[in-house]
Formats: sequence, structure tokens, C-alpha cells
Amino acid sequence: MTVLYVLDVPENTPLAKVAAQDPTVTVDRIGPYFAIAADGPIVIDRRATGCRHAVWYSSVAGVERGSRITQHDKDALRVEPA
Repeated sequence: MTVLYVLDVPENTPLAKVAAQDPTVTVDRIGPYFAIAADGPIVIDRRATGCRHAVWYSSVAGVERGSRITQHDKDALRVEPA
């Protein structure tokens, strides 16, 4: 399972909303974090979120063991099973 953690603050809410549009992805809350999970890769398009670059690059709080970030650039954030 692939899991991405993002701090639950107003600036990061668009990431969770865009991720939740994918039917293979679930978005829950664990403490002060969004837990974005899927059995396969998680891909979030930056432009779809409307996030500015500063918010985009500071949004990742962590990934679950067994997950790894394979793309985090101006276009997308991609997390895959390790």
C-alpha cells in the first residue's frame, strides 16, 4: 500500500481534494494529517490543485514505510510502492 501524509491546513486541502477524485485513492485524517492512500501509485497533478510552488514543494509531511516519492516537480507529485 502507498501512503502519503500531508498536513491538514487550508493551503494543502486542494491536494487532498484532487487526490480524492481518483477512485483508487482514499483520503482519511490521522491526527493533524491527511492520509492519502492507494494500493498502487498516487499521482497528484499540481495544476489541478491550483497550489503555488511554495505550497506545493512544502506540502509533503511524509510517506509510509514501503512507499517512495518518485516525482515531485512543478508538474506532479507521484508516490509509488517501494
